Amino acid sequence: MSAGALSLGRGASKAKGKKKSAAKRKVRKAVSPEYNMLLTATLCLLALGAVMVFSASSTTKVLNDGGLSESAFYLKRTLLFGAFGLLVMHVVARHGLDLVRRLTPILLGGSLFLLVVVLGIGSNVNGASRWIGSGFLQIQPSELAKVALILYGADLLARKPKRSRSIEGMMPFLLVAGVSCLLIMLEPDMGTTMVIAFSVGATLIAAGARPRDLGLIALAIGGLAVLMTIVEPYRMARLTGFLNPGADAAGAGFQAAQAKIALGSGGLGGVGIGNGVQKAFYLPEAHTDMISAVIGEELGLVGILGVLGLFGMFGFAGFKVAQKAKDVYGKVLVAGLTSLVMVQATINLFAVMGLAPLTGVPLPFVSYGNSSLLVTLFAVGLILNVARGGTAGAARTGRSSGTGKLRVVEGGHRPAAGRSRSSGARKAKSGGSGGGNRGSRRARHGGRRRASS
Repeated sequence: MSAGALSLGRGASKAKGKKKSAAKRKVRKAVSPEYNMLLTATLCLLALGAVMVFSASSTTKVLNDGGLSESAFYLKRTLLFGAFGLLVMHVVARHGLDLVRRLTPILLGGSLFLLVVVLGIGSNVNGASRWIGSGFLQIQPSELAKVALILYGADLLARKPKRSRSIEGMMPFLLVAGVSCLLIMLEPDMGTTMVIAFSVGATLIAAGARPRDLGLIALAIGGLAVLMTIVEPYRMARLTGFLNPGADAAGAGFQAAQAKIALGSGGLGGVGIGNGVQKAFYLPEAHTDMISAVIGEELGLVGILGVLGLFGMFGFAGFKVAQKAKDVYGKVLVAGLTSLVMVQATINLFAVMGLAPLTGVPLPFVSYGNSSLLVTLFAVGLILNVARGGTAGAARTGRSSGTGKLRVVEGGHRPAAGRSRSSGARKAKSGGSGGGNRGSRRARHGGRRRASS
């Protein structure tokens, strides 16, 4: 082999190496600040959740069992399902958006089927049938239904964006959401129903629904909520306990009163991790619904503000990702999923602080709950996928007719591409007509000159 051929081979390999390194640098640059903010907030909340679940559950486990052998029972499950959830999040964040959109009908149909099944063979806990299975493997169908509904709504409204401009167009989405809420209320689980109602509303707002239509829908849902509260004695007791906790501090107002005692005992800096007293049988469901009260007692106001800051970071980054998404589907999907997480966090924190009735809604990423943790991390994976610039193929068909409708997500402005295209068309039109007039005038003047010569 000649020296020239060798030098050419080395040059080609160097060029390939440069291309690979340039591609790697391009991938690194493609990660947006919002992506990093979402990932940081998620991991910090997961770490806090693991610590607080162990702190909140170990005391009652020791007191119940009389030993330390099972004190880390809930911590082990949280770590196991958290690790699996992070794996799912990673895979979905890199490759899963288009596949998930294609599987949306299956996910929605499966969640509705499970919501029906849980009413017949579900495990009854505290008077509610919300779980299928027992022991290590328990599925809560309502958690899957929450995300499946957002996926269905985003797909429907992205394919035909004009649907969001009338109640008739939104009716398929509203009917499916209504059926899901009815099945969940039969479990019964009003907290999850509230989360779905607010999340569906946020999805419609992001898609550009008219305020008048949203008002009519909200009025109908509000009337149904009042009726369902009146007809169920335990819901009425929770409402009266919220309005006047001291009237029945040992009954309906017990949980709310104990939560306030926990928050007040924590003060500014808390009593220290593991040193809380309220979690020892005074605070029901300390490691699930009321974990925010444990955080307030053991980490104080500083801990509560830290949790609020992390959720604020998550919400800000999520809505920025929705605003920057490349297609209609990504915009509506991310806005809906971000709203789903933020609505859950708001309801939980408000209930613990005494600003809303107790509804049994867990704190995302932090409360113990295997189904909730897995589904929430799956949703975060979808948001991260869009933050990396991911798109779903079928969504591109609705881009030209739909992006102008997303007034809330776009910040009230038309997309830049649309503005440039319309302005370019105006310039071309004006330029063409002006040039034609000038050309015709020149032709007439030239004709006169030739005639006079």
